[in-house]
Amino acid sequence: MKRPLGKSAIEVTPVALGCWPLAGVTTLGATHSGGVATVRAALDAGINHFDTAFVYGPNGESDRILAEALRGRRDEVVIASKCGIHYESRDGAEPTMQTDARPETLRRECDELLRRLETDHVELLYLHSPDPNVPIAESAGALAELMAEGKTRSVGASNTQLDETKAFAAACPLAAVQLPFNMLQRDIEQHTLPWCVENGVAVMAYWPLMKGLLAGGMDRDKPLNPDDSRRKYPMYEGDEWRRNQDFVDALRGVADEAGVTVAQLVVNWTLSQPGITSVLCGAKRPEQIRETAGGMGWELSADQASRVAAAIAARGEAAAKRSFT
Repeated sequence: MKRPLGKSAIEVTPVALGCWPLAGVTTLGATHSGGVATVRAALDAGINHFDTAFVYGPNGESDRILAEALRGRRDEVVIASKCGIHYESRDGAEPTMQTDARPETLRRECDELLRRLETDHVELLYLHSPDPNVPIAESAGALAELMAEGKTRSVGASNTQLDETKAFAAACPLAAVQLPFNMLQRDIEQHTLPWCVENGVAVMAYWPLMKGLLAGGMDRDKPLNPDDSRRKYPMYEGDEWRRNQDFVDALRGVADEAGVTVAQLVVNWTLSQPGITSVLCGAKRPEQIRETAGGMGWELSADQASRVAAAIAARGEAAAKRSFT
């Protein structure tokens, strides 16, 4: 069931645990103990791929939770992390996320995240996001040096446009890219996915459930909590919200027939798309990752797949925050 991580010798499960919710920064109700239990539930569900980042929590909460949960089982897993974004306080204000992909910063953050994770290397280290003030080849070169030193076994690029991805790959062996992709945000199918397939680069899809919208558990008549960070996305407001809920209802009919949940249907569809290597499913509670892990290991019937395709076509593509083509 595992899939190759690009041209590396590493293999990952089709479903990964996305560790951002563990940090509790934009996730209501996250706890340290719940995070540890969630990581262990992912392991027990057969997941070997864990995706974290230096910036997942102002104090590295995601890394620390992951380290605690993986004690004694480190050799069973693939840890993917990211550097190049961190929290920083400017002019006395509250710390906010800042992009800084200078080579010296990438090296410092890599060393720190390894300490947090209680390991001497990760299997995959991404540039978290391009820095407009730093040529991407410089950032890629720094990650190539970290790989040569054994601090990561492979290197990836996250949130890059295709031209940036190509420039990165010219400066450093590129094993994977990490980009948003789901049933309603599919712009990378135009150019990026074909290029990755042609060049043997793994594609890790985040937002497969559109931040929970496609999980099938949201009440169309219940507004989001005032401090819910998802309120800033158009997909959760007005006509877009109603259209998305109608779409989820159409998926629910297929899921019920297949004997799976809507979230499992959506995850299964996403990981079955050509060029997609792994789907990053965020969770803060064990039952959430147990459910999405159930998206692996089965296939829709031809009729069910056809009905899903029809529902996607009828809904049309939702507005993305940023296009990666």
